[in-house]
Amino acid sequence: MNGNGENGLNGSSSTSTNAAGLPKIREILRRQKPDSEDEESPDIDFVYADSDEFAAEMAEFYSYTENPEMSTWEKAFEQAVGQFRGPDTPTTWRDLSEADQVQLVQSILAQTELADPRERLEAMRAILYIAQGCWMECQSDSECLDAIRTNVVLLYRHGAWTTFIELLNLEIENTQAALNASRKLAVSLADSTELRIILGVLYVMTEVLRDHPDQRLKDNFKAELNVPLDDDLFAIRLLTMVTRFCSGTAPHFPMKKVLLLLWKVLLTSLGGMDVLREMKDTYRKNAGLNPITEDTLTVSRLMRAASPPANAAELVESTNNRRSNRPGIKRSMMTKQSSLDDMGLEIVQELEDDFEDAAESSTIESGFGRDSPRPGVPMMELEELPRSLPWTPKVRQKDVDQFFDYTRMKFVGFTLDDDHTTLAGLPHSIQEGVYTLKKHMYKSLSEIQIEREDDIAQHPISRPEAPVAQTPTETLYQAMLPSLPQYVIALLKILLASAPTSKSKTDSINIMTDVLPEDMPMTVMQSMKLGIDVNRHKEIIVKAVSGVLLLLLKHFKVNHIYQFEFMSQHLVFANCIPLVLKFFNQNIMAYIGSKNNIALLDFPSCVIGEQPELTAQTLEIGDTSVYCWRNMFSCINLLRVLNKLTKWKHSRIMMLVVFKSAPILKRTLKVKHAMMQLYVLKLLKMQTKYLGRQWRKSNMKTMSAIYTKVRHRLNDDWAFGNDVDSRPWDFQAEECALRAAVDRFNQRRYDKGNFSDSENDNMVRDFDYEPVDNCLSSVLGQDVELTDEFKQNYEKWLEREVLNMEIQWEMLLDKNQPTFTT
Repeated sequence: MNGNGENGLNGSSSTSTNAAGLPKIREILRRQKPDSEDEESPDIDFVYADSDEFAAEMAEFYSYTENPEMSTWEKAFEQAVGQFRGPDTPTTWRDLSEADQVQLVQSILAQTELADPRERLEAMRAILYIAQGCWMECQSDSECLDAIRTNVVLLYRHGAWTTFIELLNLEIENTQAALNASRKLAVSLADSTELRIILGVLYVMTEVLRDHPDQRLKDNFKAELNVPLDDDLFAIRLLTMVTRFCSGTAPHFPMKKVLLLLWKVLLTSLGGMDVLREMKDTYRKNAGLNPITEDTLTVSRLMRAASPPANAAELVESTNNRRSNRPGIKRSMMTKQSSLDDMGLEIVQELEDDFEDAAESSTIESGFGRDSPRPGVPMMELEELPRSLPWTPKVRQKDVDQFFDYTRMKFVGFTLDDDHTTLAGLPHSIQEGVYTLKKHMYKSLSEIQIEREDDIAQHPISRPEAPVAQTPTETLYQAMLPSLPQYVIALLKILLASAPTSKSKTDSINIMTDVLPEDMPMTVMQSMKLGIDVNRHKEIIVKAVSGVLLLLLKHFKVNHIYQFEFMSQHLVFANCIPLVLKFFNQNIMAYIGSKNNIALLDFPSCVIGEQPELTAQTLEIGDTSVYCWRNMFSCINLLRVLNKLTKWKHSRIMMLVVFKSAPILKRTLKVKHAMMQLYVLKLLKMQTKYLGRQWRKSNMKTMSAIYTKVRHRLNDDWAFGNDVDSRPWDFQAEECALRAAVDRFNQRRYDKGNFSDSENDNMVRDFDYEPVDNCLSSVLGQDVELTDEFKQNYEKWLEREVLNMEIQWEMLLDKNQPTFTT
């Protein structure tokens, strides 16, 4: 934001005393911020991680409209302590000894099993207050967070987790609550009181235990999450809540809390970025491959963000300036090509300023088209800087085969199938090219898994499948497989309803059930607070959904490529690609820099100490960062999901072209963050040859950024190839082949799921290759279950089928008879 804008706004906000003018102030703030940032985008110092800090994750779980309820949790605790110790004893948690604390917890947990719903509710509120660190006894936020960590361990060791899982199952099956909510015109916070308290306890315990320093405690909790309870994993139970909410059978479910808990449960049971990296190296080692030497997240953190490409207004202004100043051209007016400012390719700023001063009144030299220095100003020599690219190039075996076929046909006149070594008849330069390609050969874990699946499909008897390790990812996939399409559609429905660009429709789901109060706001300040809370609510849901989708895709891909492809196909079928593009078709700088937070109302600040009155000034107190952590996290996650869905899939890349994603993605480059720009540039690179020469000519700065920051694939024609006449249906054959392979994999390994082509003759069925018992005595000796109906009518069957049936035994010896009937 420029200085003039800030002074004007500060002055207006300080002199405004009428509450009715507050919405106008907020509107001015929101309107001017994006405009000023378009002129010069600030550098974003965002550090990508599995999740935000513990305090921020705890604060985002609670809506601002829930704050008045927190006093009831504290009163329930006081009542429980009074019943435990007597009315005259102290009611503070810290005054109790450790043994008394344990007895109190056990006593309250016993009350949660009572039949009376009111007594159960009061006991659940008391446990939630303990899990929240007993904030009435804390003097600061940090002290409360430390108390949360201590109390959660105590609750977990005495069975609170298992107890609240059972309570959650009880509330999920509460059909009366769902019926009452479905009859209401507007569902509010009051309809989900019990569920929100239960989910609150489970979330706090998950958030503390997933990163607890006690490794043994953390491993026990992880093992508990990966063990089915009542024939269902806890993650599956939460996914079922999501699908029931989207189907309309349970409109009172608090979706934000369910999704946040689901995300943290998956993050705990499956593992985050570090666990994924270790698993990938282990699987590659077991497959005989080299470990990963360059991790995308690690390398991108060392990059510098490129300057955003010039927009149309800047290009027009630059053109007009050049026309008005002919024949002399001011270098300072020209658009700077500064996207090559990464990995030692940048020009030192001081030298650049000197060159601009030297070129202030220069003219274009005839025949060269470059700026020349003034007479008397010597040319300065730039210091030699190291030049390198951040990535080592990669080559697939498929690329080497194509190179061999092309060069052999050109220089020899024929090709040699399955021959990757013979260089006879090829020029020396071609032989050097083959050596370079083989030097950068990279074989992915996915290719190994696909080769193994193809081998099993071709030799189903001699190549039996090896025993499948029951890893947490494998267990989760087996549980998700029957209903995975429904889970994917439900998550995308919620993502669509939460996107800032989506318009409310009558048939869309209502995701505001756990943020809207029972009584609507009456004053301007209350309306503003609710508006901020609603926007914050949507942003948190997007963060949770994007985290869930990325976690599932990443772990499925490492575990088995066809598990990843199965989920990817259903995401594509559910229109995930246009949905993500629709999400980014907005003022992305305004979304990144949005401030839908009120620091004074965040937990635990909202319950510690004396609370100031909410005014226009107190609304602005808080984080002064130029970006919002959760929105940056959501954007990067969605870009990574889009990359995973489209990588090496021509039909899906063509969907990006058909939906005109290039200008949308190019606007996203305005965010000066290296990792986010990297994933955007990857998406642009894969579709450049379908956009044509004119697009590349008009976007040379973007092309330079792709060259500098994205990994090179040798023999890739992304920068000069042209395939502008292609259409998505031109590549449907490979999509259908992939779908058949995935269905074959699911049917062979799991023998269940939704299969698109069960009648296909190419489908391999396990029972066709099962061994057959040919021993007469063992076959006749098998126990056969006879139905009661058959036993009652046995004599009739014997008379009709055996005694009255004439069997022509001689026909068995007649070779001319193809068949016989009885």
